[in-house]
Amino acid sequence: MSIDIEENKLSIKSLYRSEIDGLRAFAVVAVIINHFNKEILPNGYLGVDIFFVISGFVITSSLYQRPSKNFKYFISGFYERRIKRLVPALSVFVLIMSIAICLFNHLPGFSLRTGITSLFGLSNLYLLKQSTDYFASPTELNVFTHTWSLGVEEQFYILFPFLIWFSGFGRQTKNGARNLFLIVGALTIASLIGFLYLYPINQSAAYFLMPTRFWEMAAGCLLFITFQKRASLEKVLEKVPPLLVLGLIVGIMYLPMSLATTSTVAVVALSAVLIACLKKQTFALKIFTHPKVVYIGLISYSLYLWHWGVLSISRWTIGIHWWSVPFQVALMFGLAIASYRYIETPLRKGNYFGKRWKTLAVGGGVLITLSGGLIALEKPLEGKFYLGNFDASDFIYVQDGMECELESNRPTQEPLKCIEEDYEKNTIYIFGDSHASNLVRITKNSRKGTTYENVKYLTNQNETRGTNWYEDRDIDAILSKTSRDDLIIWSKRQISEEGPLIKISKQLEYLENLSERTGVSILLVDDLVDFGGVHNFYPKFSLYRNGPSINIEEAYKNRRAFTNIIKSFIKADKRIFYFDPLPYLCPEKLCTSVIDGQLIYADSSPHFSKSKMPEKLLSEPLRRKLLEISYSNLSVGSF
Repeated sequence: MSIDIEENKLSIKSLYRSEIDGLRAFAVVAVIINHFNKEILPNGYLGVDIFFVISGFVITSSLYQRPSKNFKYFISGFYERRIKRLVPALSVFVLIMSIAICLFNHLPGFSLRTGITSLFGLSNLYLLKQSTDYFASPTELNVFTHTWSLGVEEQFYILFPFLIWFSGFGRQTKNGARNLFLIVGALTIASLIGFLYLYPINQSAAYFLMPTRFWEMAAGCLLFITFQKRASLEKVLEKVPPLLVLGLIVGIMYLPMSLATTSTVAVVALSAVLIACLKKQTFALKIFTHPKVVYIGLISYSLYLWHWGVLSISRWTIGIHWWSVPFQVALMFGLAIASYRYIETPLRKGNYFGKRWKTLAVGGGVLITLSGGLIALEKPLEGKFYLGNFDASDFIYVQDGMECELESNRPTQEPLKCIEEDYEKNTIYIFGDSHASNLVRITKNSRKGTTYENVKYLTNQNETRGTNWYEDRDIDAILSKTSRDDLIIWSKRQISEEGPLIKISKQLEYLENLSERTGVSILLVDDLVDFGGVHNFYPKFSLYRNGPSINIEEAYKNRRAFTNIIKSFIKADKRIFYFDPLPYLCPEKLCTSVIDGQLIYADSSPHFSKSKMPEKLLSEPLRRKLLEISYSNLSVGSF
C-alpha cells in the first residue's frame, strides 16, 4: 500500500504531444484506405509500421515518467496498464465479431481460433503456423487477421520492460539511458538484419514474427533516448520540413511490392524523423494537432480493431461497392467511438479492483472465460447461428471417374483391376494430385469431336504419405500400357518451395522418359489461381454470393516458379504440351470465385465446385488443345 501512495505523490512532468495522436490518425486512415481498396493506396498497410514506431516512442516515454526502485512494483504496474489499455476493447470486439462470423460463415473455425489466440497475443504465431499470406484474398474473410500486429506489440511488451529495468533506465541510474541505448541498438541491428534476410525467402515469417519486427518499435525507443541525451541532434531534426517527410511517406506507399523491404525500412526511418520535426509551429503541426485529427488518433486502437471486422463481414455478405463505402465508414467510426467512450476510457482510467493483482487476475479470468465461449462456438454450437441457406452440394467437388484409384493401404504387389483391363485406344489418363480431379468432368466433355474415346482418372494417395508416384510400380504398370494414340494429362497444385519443386522436376522427368519410351503424348496443365491456404467455404446466401478475388498478374506472379518448371519440359517434337487454364477463368483480368452469380470453386485451394461454370469456361479451350495434340501426333508420325 505504501508503494501505491508513493507513486501517487510523484510529480510527473507530462510529455504528452498531441501531434503524436495526429500521426496515429494518419497511420490508421492509411491502413483503412488500403484495406478498402489496395489500388487507391497500394502500400497503405505500412501505416502499421508507423504505429510500431509510435508505440516504441510512447512506451519508452511512459516508462521514463514512472521511475521506480522496486522491480516487482515496476513490472506489475506496467502489465496492469497494458491489460487495462488493451484487453477490454479487444475482448468486446472478439466476442461480437465471433458471433457475427458464425452468422455468415458455415465453418467459422479458422476465424474463431485466430480470435482465441489474439486474446493472448499469439494470433501472429497462429497465422504464421497456418502459412497465411497477409496479402492474399482469404485473409480478408478472417475477421481477426489484423490482430497479428497486436500480437507483435504484446510480445514486444513482454520483453521491453525487462530491458528498461535491467539497463537502469527504469530506475534512472546514471548510465541507464546509455545502457538501454546500447542494448536496444544491438538488438535493433540484429532484428533488422533478420528482417532483411528472411523477407525474400520467407515473407510470412518476416512479416508476422516479433523478432523481425522488433527493430521498428526499437526505432521509437532509440529516438526518445536520443531526445533525452542528445538535444543537439533533436535541434537538427527539428529543422526538417515535416510536409516534405509526410510527402515522402505517402510517395513510398505507392512503390511497387517488389520494393517492400525498402519501403518498410524507409517508412520506419521517416516516421522517426517526422516525430522529431513535428514540433515548431508549421502548417503540418496545425494539421496534426487539429482537434478532430487528434480525436481520430485517440480512438485509433478501437478504430483499427473494428474497421477490419466491418470490412470482413461486408465481404461475407453485401460486398464492398462505391455505394456501400459511406455506410461502412460510418459503422466503423460509430463502433470505434462507442468502444473508446464506453469501454476503453472508463476501464483504463478507473480503479475498479483496488490492488494490482486483482486487476491482473480479473483480466486473465476474462480472457480464459471468453476463450471457452469461442471454443463452444466452434465445436458444440457449430452451425447453430448460421443464417445462410447452405447447400453442401454446391461446395464439395466430386472426384468422379475413380476406376483406377490407387489406395494407400493396398500392398503394392496386389495388382489393380484396371491394370488388367484392355483399354480401347485413344484413352486420356488424368493423374497428379487432387487438382487433377478438377479436370475429370471437363475433359470428359471436351473430348467430343476429338480422337479420344475414354477418360481414366488415376490418383495415388500414397503420395501424401511420402511415396512418390513416379516411383510406384502400379502407376508405371498402368502407364506403360499406353500407346502413341493415348494422352496423359498431368496436373498438380502449385508450390514454390525448393524441395517440393525438385520433386515436381523428378515427376516430369518420369513423364518425359515415359513419352520417349512409349510414344504417348503428355499434356502438362498449369494450376489455377491460389487464393491462399485457408480452406474456408465461401458464403452462399439467397440474394448475394461473395468470395475472394485476385488480379491475374498477381496470380501469375504467385505461381511463377512452378510454371517455369513445367515450361522447361515442353517439347512439341517429343509430344509434351502445355495448357494454362488461368486466362479462361479470369475474365477482365480478375480472378474471382464467383462469375455471373455462379460459384466456381469449392474452397480456396482451389477445387472446382459442382456448378456448370468451370466446364462452361474451360471445355472449349481444352477441346482445342486436344485437337492440336491430335494433329501434332499425325504430323510427327511414329517413333
